[in-house]
Amino acid sequence: MSDLPIEEIRKLFAFTRVYLDQQHELFGPSLPDLMTSPEISAEAREKARLLDEFQASFSACQNCKLGKTRKNLVFGSGNPNAKLLVIGEGPGADEDETGYPFVGRAGQLLTAILKAIQFTRQDVYIANIVKCRPPQNRKPEPDEVAECMPYLKNQIRIIRPAIILALGATAANTLLNNTDSLGSMRGKIHTFEGTPLIVTYHPAALLRNPNYKPDTWQDVQFLRKQYDLLVR
Repeated sequence: MSDLPIEEIRKLFAFTRVYLDQQHELFGPSLPDLMTSPEISAEAREKARLLDEFQASFSACQNCKLGKTRKNLVFGSGNPNAKLLVIGEGPGADEDETGYPFVGRAGQLLTAILKAIQFTRQDVYIANIVKCRPPQNRKPEPDEVAECMPYLKNQIRIIRPAIILALGATAANTLLNNTDSLGSMRGKIHTFEGTPLIVTYHPAALLRNPNYKPDTWQDVQFLRKQYDLLVR
């Protein structure tokens, strides 16, 4: 009989279900081998290889204080050949537990938002500004962001997305190197190192304040329109 408390066992099963649901959403009923599957392009296989090697190169990172408190480094996940890259602020408790981005309530909402504009999580790649959970889900501090940004920039260089969606003010301000309000950044096409970038609310903000949902719907429709112009 397990010595784990019943709540911990329930939590473990919940995380396992979230992970399996996410993998099914990403890859369907069977998981392809990105290195050998004939359904995967040579370009995608090479990007997957580069991402795997890059992740392994800093998986034990302790360059900032977040490394001391995390359970798992949350590298990112999705289609290595994605044309849409979604970037959030940082991992939360569920993400820290599983090692995957956007698997909690905010992640489920993000999946629904993407589905509403005809994207599955298999179509996109998802990452965060910082790769370790800030304690109590606080905003990442400048030194933490400075340590993680080179990792994110290298991911972007490998994936080479056609467009980026920044979720929330922290992600947008960091990528655009400004202190503008989220409201003033919405509805515009920005650029990050030459890649078009669109800003909207973080799904966690929608959970706290559903009044943001109409604006978010407007933003993601704008995103879809720009995506279709860029990716033909």
